[in-house]
Amino acid sequence: MAHASLMTVDDVADYLNKPRSWVYGNWKAEKIPFRKVGQSLRCRPADLDRWLDQQEAV
Repeated sequence: MAHASLMTVDDVADYLNKPRSWVYGNWKAEKIPFRKVGQSLRCRPADLDRWLDQQEAV
């Protein structure tokens, strides 16, 4: 089974059309679905889409 690539902070910033600094500064408060992989933050594309859908519903 093929898995989608995990998104980096830069990928998420591009996807959300936000600066990288905004993503780093707000990921905990905004509950962006990152997971720590070693010292890096990574996000599954499907999790980010679900999170984004929930933001629009609020």
